[in-house]
Amino acid sequence: MPFSKIKLSHLYSLSKKINLIPSLYLEAGAIHGTVLCKDDVPLVYMEDVGRHNAVDKVAGWMHVNFEGSEDKILYTTGRLTSEMVIKTALMGIPILVSRSGFTAWGADLAKDLGMTLIGRLRGKRFLCLSGSERLIWDVEVSQSEKTTTTNIIEPKS
Repeated sequence: MPFSKIKLSHLYSLSKKINLIPSLYLEAGAIHGTVLCKDDVPLVYMEDVGRHNAVDKVAGWMHVNFEGSEDKILYTTGRLTSEMVIKTALMGIPILVSRSGFTAWGADLAKDLGMTLIGRLRGKRFLCLSGSERLIWDVEVSQSEKTTTTNIIEPKS
């Protein structure tokens, strides 16, 4: 995987921006969204009833628009399963983020692939399950906030 870093300020900004994007989810619910991002800018937002289909739509958009992947972040509303990690890795995207949970196999696979995997992103709270060395702590976070709002859980090798 390309070694791309992510600033926490960008992560927090994306969380806020993505939650404000007008979507079918806000109108009807039961829809998954996937967003391709660079730094703190959402580039394209795709939705589908299946989380895999939403990712496939982003992959198709990248292909049609000749969009590179090495400096991108993939944000999804779905669980971070091994299949989602594999799709993201095949797309060449080094950072996968979700507001939802994760599976142990997804976290283990992300670590094996050298991918940064961030789950349960909500506001300024998240779990980093793999690739914590890519996080740039560029915002003021007190020690108590670090331990209560952000957890870095790296699977054992």
